[in-house]
Amino acid sequence: MTCSHVTTSCQYLLPDQPKKVVGETFLLQQTTISAMSEDTLEQYRQRFRSELDRVVDFWLKYSLDKQHGGYFTCIGKDGKVYDELKYVWLQGRQVWMYCRLYRTMERFRRPEILEAAKAGGAFLQRFARVPSSGNPGKCAFCLTRDGRAVKVQRTIFSECFYIMAMDELARVTGDQDMQSDAEKMMDQLVHWVRVDPSGLGRPQMPGDPPVNSMAVPMMLLCLVNQLSEGRPATAQKYSEVGDWSVQQILQHVQRDGTAILENVSPEGKELPGCQGRLQNPGHALEAGWFLLQYAQERSDNQLQRTAVDKFMEVPFLSGWDKEHGGLFYFLDVDGHCPTQLEWNMKLWWPHCEALIAYLMAYTHSKEPALLGRFSQVYDYTFSHFSDLEHGEWFGYLSQEGSVVLDFKGGPFKGFFHVPRCLYMCERLLDSLLEKRQD
Repeated sequence: MTCSHVTTSCQYLLPDQPKKVVGETFLLQQTTISAMSEDTLEQYRQRFRSELDRVVDFWLKYSLDKQHGGYFTCIGKDGKVYDELKYVWLQGRQVWMYCRLYRTMERFRRPEILEAAKAGGAFLQRFARVPSSGNPGKCAFCLTRDGRAVKVQRTIFSECFYIMAMDELARVTGDQDMQSDAEKMMDQLVHWVRVDPSGLGRPQMPGDPPVNSMAVPMMLLCLVNQLSEGRPATAQKYSEVGDWSVQQILQHVQRDGTAILENVSPEGKELPGCQGRLQNPGHALEAGWFLLQYAQERSDNQLQRTAVDKFMEVPFLSGWDKEHGGLFYFLDVDGHCPTQLEWNMKLWWPHCEALIAYLMAYTHSKEPALLGRFSQVYDYTFSHFSDLEHGEWFGYLSQEGSVVLDFKGGPFKGFFHVPRCLYMCERLLDSLLEKRQD
């Protein structure tokens, strides 16, 4: 996008402006559709099922490093590895995804999936931590193929995905030391976030005030859910952390409930400038289903409503491109052009999160409008991202929906958002169809 296009291309429609038609899909603020037939839901389920099988096969075929352990994630459209660097976020996510599939879906209870998961877990345990960073619990962001640290981020996210990997791998192997490793890292992480962040290695600058970035409480809530499943004592241990995380996420509902802002002050106030006006529709939708899961487990009807009305509907209505379809990556709440160069691109993962969010919301409430949203996102997603020739999904599209970057994996795209979406949607559709048969 050249600078001469900025003025016109930033004029996205707001929710109360007239909606257009994109292909066969009507973008209505209040979608009115009748309950879908069982046949239609079954067609959805079969598509998610077959797509998940293809995605799993792609990564099993091309990703495992049989020489050094761990996974290649920089993989071209046809499966060729184009870079051997290994990103700890993606290593942890891939271990978690393999283990979750192995543990919960009969057709993935295959030896090669378990062995691939173990290979990734062993690589992480051996190489992810970087003692030279000054903190024995700090994990690298990027490693060489043979496990030497290349870069350390001053954030918590490598550690988050290390915890997810170790805990889920412990569940399928029965390794109690691995589970203990995950909990120790979790305790360190909570200390960094809530007590003393100095262990992250990020100096506090006088002109850089503290920020409540939505990603941090989101990940803590995700980890509480991960560690607590089926473990009452652990659930009790982290219950307060979960409650705190929810309250921190709710601070991002701003402007009398009309906007979800990515960054707010620790007190929940709007921040000045571009940082304070930033919106990330996909992130808000992901937070929506995190909150919905949490609320359903606790029968919290008010939080369930907030999750849908504020964290799903608000970002969807402002974030959907009324001209070309798909979700914008970033927006400015005041309508200024975002400073992120990729702001108007259509990325794979926000659409994955939207599919999970709306199908989960519909499964719970049976409100036809929510199934309408799901169908709208489904139509765009499967017609633009899925690669029927080579398998897996493209990740990065132009505003108009053309593939811009044709690799299947890179420094930020691995075996996670796509298979998690396909897996969760298949299971949600299983639940819907079983209830209809009852």
